[in-house]
Amino acid sequence: MIETQEIIDSIALTRISFYNLTGMLELYRRLGSASEVLSHHAHIRDVLPEASPRLVEAFRDISEPLRRAQIEYEWDMANHVTPLCLADPRYPERLRHCPDAPLVLYYKGSADLNQAKVINIVGTRRCTAYGQDIVRRFLTDLKQRCPQVLVVSGLAYGIDICAHRQALANGYETVGVLAHGLDDLYPPRHRATAEEMTRQGGLLTEFMTTTNADKMNFVRRNRIVAGLCDATLLVESAPKGGGLITCEIAQGYGRDVFAFPGPVGAESSRGCNNLIRDNGAALISDAADFVHAMGWDDDRQRLSARQTGIERQLFPQLSAEEQRVVDALRANNDLQINLLTVKTALPVPTLTATLFSLEMKGVVRSLAGGIYHLIN
Repeated sequence: MIETQEIIDSIALTRISFYNLTGMLELYRRLGSASEVLSHHAHIRDVLPEASPRLVEAFRDISEPLRRAQIEYEWDMANHVTPLCLADPRYPERLRHCPDAPLVLYYKGSADLNQAKVINIVGTRRCTAYGQDIVRRFLTDLKQRCPQVLVVSGLAYGIDICAHRQALANGYETVGVLAHGLDDLYPPRHRATAEEMTRQGGLLTEFMTTTNADKMNFVRRNRIVAGLCDATLLVESAPKGGGLITCEIAQGYGRDVFAFPGPVGAESSRGCNNLIRDNGAALISDAADFVHAMGWDDDRQRLSARQTGIERQLFPQLSAEEQRVVDALRANNDLQINLLTVKTALPVPTLTATLFSLEMKGVVRSLAGGIYHLIN
C-alpha cells in the first residue's frame, strides 16, 4: 500500500506542475517518489539541471499546494474516491508509461483499470442513428467474441454516452474519463448513467475538486482516454473534433487506431473517412474485423484449454518470434503487453498471436491486467 503522505505529496505536485508536467515527471522518475521531489524543492536544478525557470519558480513556496492537497485527500476519503499516484500498483499500467502520464488520477468505481483488454470508443457529440447502430451492433457482437473487455469513453453527448450505455447493457464494465473533478458531473443529464457506471465500471479524472469543465480540460483528458487503452475506435466524426484528437494521441503512443467508414458526403462521417484515407486508422466494419486485427480471435480456444488443463511441453520448439518474447520475459518477467511490444519490437497482432502460441505450449501464463509470466 502507498503511504498517505506519499499520496498527499503526489497531489501537491499536481498543483505545482499543472503547466510543467513533462519536467515534473522527469523529476519524479529520477527521484522515485513525490516525497523525495518535495524534499528537494529548494534545489531542483541539482536534480534536473535543465529545469525551466517556470518550474523552479513553482517550487519556491510549497506550503499552499500541500495545504490544498490535504483538503483534497480528506474529501476523497469522505466520498469513496481513490487517489491513484504513479507508484500505486492499481494505476493504469498502459498509461503509466506514456510521456505525459498524470501524476495522480482520482477514481471512483469497481473496475480493474489493468484488465487484459481495454478499448475506447469515441466520436461526434452529434451522432446519427447510423452511429448509434454501429456502437450497439459492435458491442453486442464483441461480447460474444471477447466476454472480458473494459470499455472507456468520455461520458459526453453523442457517441460517448452511447458507448457507455451499450457497454452496460451488454454486461461490460465501462469507465468514463472526466474533464473536471469528481465533485461535479458534466453533462448533468448523464448522472444516472454515471452512477450506474460506478457500480459496473467507474469514473476517472486527473482533475481535483472544484475544477470546472473548461474546454482545455477536455483536450487534456483525451490523452488519458487514449493512454488507458489498447485501441481507439472512432465512430462518426466531423472533419475536426475531439475524437480525432484522441486518435492522433493514440497513434503517438503507438496504440492501434480504427475507424468505421460512413456514407460519402455525410458531414458526420467525413472525419472517419478522411482518417482512413490518410492511413491514420484501419478500416473496420464490425467486431469480427476488430477482433481479428487485434489478434484476439483465440480467446475461446484459450479458455477451453485452461478448463481442460495446459500441459507444459518439456522441450518446446520455439519460433523466432516466440524466442524473442521468452528472452524479454527471461530478462524481466511479468511484463504488460505494451511493454512487451517495445522490448520485442513485434507488432501488436503478431505479439498477441505469439503469446497465445506460447500459452498453449505451457511456456507463459497470462495474469490479470494483461501481464504475461514466463513459467520456469
